[in-house]
Amino acid sequence: MADKKAGAGETVVIKKYANRRLYNTATSAYVTLEDLAKMVREGTEFVVYDAKTNDDLTRQILTQIIFEEESRGEALLPVQFLRQLIGFYGGQMQGVLPGYLEMSLDNFSRQQEQIRSQFSKAFGAAPGAGLMDEAVKRNMVLFSEAMKMWPGLSAMTPPSPAAEPKAAPADPLDEMRRQMDEMRSQLDKLSKTPGKAG
Repeated sequence: MADKKAGAGETVVIKKYANRRLYNTATSAYVTLEDLAKMVREGTEFVVYDAKTNDDLTRQILTQIIFEEESRGEALLPVQFLRQLIGFYGGQMQGVLPGYLEMSLDNFSRQQEQIRSQFSKAFGAAPGAGLMDEAVKRNMVLFSEAMKMWPGLSAMTPPSPAAEPKAAPADPLDEMRRQMDEMRSQLDKLSKTPGKAG
C-alpha cells in the first residue's frame, strides 16, 4: 500500500460510505479492511466515521477486521475465551473488563518486545519464526491460566435467578485493584516458572 503517511501523532480519518466502501482521507484513496489491518500492524492510528451521519464506527470496523482474520483461518482467539467474553456483556464487570484486557495485552506486547530485544542483543538478529511462535503460544497459555486463577474474572458468570446475592465489598473499585494486583503477581510467577506452561 503506497500510502502517504499521516504526520507523527496524527490520526487518519477513514470515511465509510453507504455502499460499504472505505475512503482514506489522508491518501485520497479507497481502502479495504485488509489495508486497515495493515495500518493497525504498522501502528498507524485511524478513526472511522460514517460519511453521512458522522457516527464513529471505529469499534465496529476493528471488530469486523478481527472477524475477517478469524474466518480465514488466522484463528487467534480460543473458543473458551470467546464464550467467556460474550458472558461478560451486560454483566457488572462489563465496565471494568475493557481496561483489564487492555492492561493484559499491553503487558503481553511489552514482554514480546523484551524477547525480541534479548534475541537481538544475543544473536544480532530477531528470533526465528519458530522460536517466536513458541513464545507466543507459551504466553497465551500463561494468559489463559491466569484468567482461570483470577477469581474476579474466571469465576464471574451471570448469576442464576435462584442464587442469593452476595454481600458486595465495601468498595468494589478497591477490590478490583486488589484482584488486579494479585493477577499481576500470578502472571509474574507463571512467566518465571520454566516448563509450567507446556
